[in-house]
Amino acid sequence: MIRAEQTSSSFTWSCVGMDNVLTLISNRALAVLDDSTILSVCTDLNAFDIQTASPVWLSDGEAVDILFSGPSPDRVEMAVRKTLANVPIDVIVQRTAQRQKKLLIADMDSTIVAGETLDELADFAGLKDEITAITKRAMRGELDFAQALHARVEMLKGLDECFLAQTMNTIQLNGGAKILVKTMRANGAVTALISGGFSYFTDRIRKCVGFDSSLGNQLDIKDGKLTGNIIPPIVSKDVKLEMLIDIAEQQGLSLMETMSIGDGANDVPMLSQAGTGIAYHAHPVAREAALARLDHADLTGALFIQGYRREEFVG
Repeated sequence: MIRAEQTSSSFTWSCVGMDNVLTLISNRALAVLDDSTILSVCTDLNAFDIQTASPVWLSDGEAVDILFSGPSPDRVEMAVRKTLANVPIDVIVQRTAQRQKKLLIADMDSTIVAGETLDELADFAGLKDEITAITKRAMRGELDFAQALHARVEMLKGLDECFLAQTMNTIQLNGGAKILVKTMRANGAVTALISGGFSYFTDRIRKCVGFDSSLGNQLDIKDGKLTGNIIPPIVSKDVKLEMLIDIAEQQGLSLMETMSIGDGANDVPMLSQAGTGIAYHAHPVAREAALARLDHADLTGALFIQGYRREEFVG
């Protein structure tokens, strides 16, 4: 397997003036990232007069860094995506400066956890198909988020609150969620979970995964039943961005030192404003707004994006 040690003189000399890095990440279970794939990528880039350094493996067969110099990162990303068009490998191109982040803001539904908690709650009311259809349109940016949220919650009026606990028991974490949060916290980062879903779930997922804080919408419940209302204010896309900015200011961080991760239209502002915004298995509207995309890897891909090696992962 091709290797380059960061301490070797050849690697050091080859990296002079290279302030951009290309990271290739595969799904660990598929193991499709190999020497021939990397050689093909580098050969195509070199043909465009893009100088590349020797690859540095972050995890054998799973993630690799390739420093380069030459044209803008956007042009390099387009070229590599064309080379790997039929290969399930995530392609991330970024500047090397301040690559490791000190603040993580993460969406919950379909990002930290699999699926949408509101849709799963609706299943107990026999309304999953109807509510899921509205959710998908809202996440694609086709509907106003607040209006869509109110409409869906109103449909659940009269549902017994015991189904919140039953829904919580069905929730599954997405792969790498705990490792992502624990590793970043172990390296001094602050982590926060925010969701346009409900605090009943964000509070519990925060404790389970290990986030420092969490924020979600509050369901109005009276006499053990959902009233169909939400206690204001609504956690909107603007609130998500405000949380990113506020925590960064509280911690004395620039936005360049922050990372956000999400999947839908409600995440677009925080994805576009964070130093590194990651669209995770996301809708097109989120992919277009984010610096990076993870379409194949699990959440540990967010650590590789920061240059962590697998042996540095915590948990």
